[in-house]
Amino acid sequence: MNSWTFNKIAGAVLGTALLVFGLKGITGLIYQTHPASHEKPGFAIEVAEAAGEAAAGGGEAEAPKSIGALLAAADATKGAAEAKACAACHDFTKGGPNKTGPGLWDVVERKIASHEGYAYSEGATAKAAETWTYDNLNAFIANPKGFVAGTKMAFGGIKNDAKRANLIAYLASLSDAPKPFPAP
Repeated sequence: MNSWTFNKIAGAVLGTALLVFGLKGITGLIYQTHPASHEKPGFAIEVAEAAGEAAAGGGEAEAPKSIGALLAAADATKGAAEAKACAACHDFTKGGPNKTGPGLWDVVERKIASHEGYAYSEGATAKAAETWTYDNLNAFIANPKGFVAGTKMAFGGIKNDAKRANLIAYLASLSDAPKPFPAP
């Protein structure tokens, strides 16, 4: 190997090393990566607790409304609109078929896990001694997996009290003899 070839190879290696170290120094200047200059790395995401929000607002935490009070202000026609999402899995007609979920005609005051021809989950059959009272419907529609552990229902629930009450009022109207709402 002659000296000219050796000088070209050595120059290429030294030039590459100079380029790498130079780019590292330039990026350090651009991005200012000095973790010791910050108290904490990253961003703080603050989530206030429900009680903390009420205290910060100067008021007291609002007590949950009773199902009777919610149903007194409910609108069954608005509940029918809410039920359109439920129609993908449930039938609302008298004597209607079971779909992915059981039929919901006359569900108020019906025994839990008792609709004929539907295969309920173990969690639902464990509650078979109970009935679908307004309170139970309210709890189930708010959080299905919390009310019936292992339920087949994949729906996450309706957190809004007014929307949930409207839906329950609609479900109550699906009967030949609708059950009276509880007192507020």
